[in-house]
Amino acid sequence: MKTVTSEVTSVERPKVAEVDAFGITHPGLVRRTNADHFLVSSLHRTLHVHATSLGGDLGPQETESRGFLLLVADGVGGLAGAAEGSARAVMSVAQHLLHATELCSQTAIDNEGDAIAGLREAVAAAHRALLATTEEGTPSATTLTMFASFWPRAFVVHVGDSRAYRYRDGVLQRLTTDQTFAQMMVESGALTPAGAAASHLKHVLWSAVGGQEVVPEVLVTDVTRRGVVLLCTDGLTTHVSDDEIKEHLASCRSAEETCRALVDRALARGGHDNVTVVIARVRNGDEQRG
Repeated sequence: MKTVTSEVTSVERPKVAEVDAFGITHPGLVRRTNADHFLVSSLHRTLHVHATSLGGDLGPQETESRGFLLLVADGVGGLAGAAEGSARAVMSVAQHLLHATELCSQTAIDNEGDAIAGLREAVAAAHRALLATTEEGTPSATTLTMFASFWPRAFVVHVGDSRAYRYRDGVLQRLTTDQTFAQMMVESGALTPAGAAASHLKHVLWSAVGGQEVVPEVLVTDVTRRGVVLLCTDGLTTHVSDDEIKEHLASCRSAEETCRALVDRALARGGHDNVTVVIARVRNGDEQRG
């Protein structure tokens, strides 16, 4: 587990209406099916009143968001259940975080270890769900990259070679490391980054949800009102460089517009794979007044 914190902020947590978040997925121009899936969601506590003797308004029956969740998953293309596997993994993680844990900002601050354990267990539950489909005769495995924000903490949980980036204060930071054999060889000194980019191993995963081995990486960092978070599958990064991603995020004034622009660029360069992009940011004061 890595911890990266750049600042402690006392700025008030943004309301849901202030968060500009959008996701888009496209099958690309070569593949017949789309094995990518994504999720953009906020977590709330709700009160469902079935009957009451109280008159009048009970007041708000849903809290402001206790957390924000971004997820992307890319089903392993050579397996029969690729699309179903990535969908099942996303649904499994979402349901686990909704029903089996009580994550909130206070938990993230006071019990960081418990928060991490809950997020890891969500991935483990997805892994078990996919293994069950394999036992039933439909092998499936997927990448899974999650950005879970519980103000002012954020947790990046990552398996595979989808990616999470953050652009803030003029700097683009890649928050994940590809779990591929090519990247493993780079880290051992057996390959240069340029050699890895040209290697047939650059898309071969050694860790995947539903695969023979799953090793979730967890990064703990901060979340602020500044900057932009992007999650994507390798259908984007195959065609669009980190420098170009930085350029788009630096000028981002709309999560939707920037998502669509990045997908369009990947498609214009061949669209050889399914491509998914999710972007989230906090609108600034001028935008809210506008």
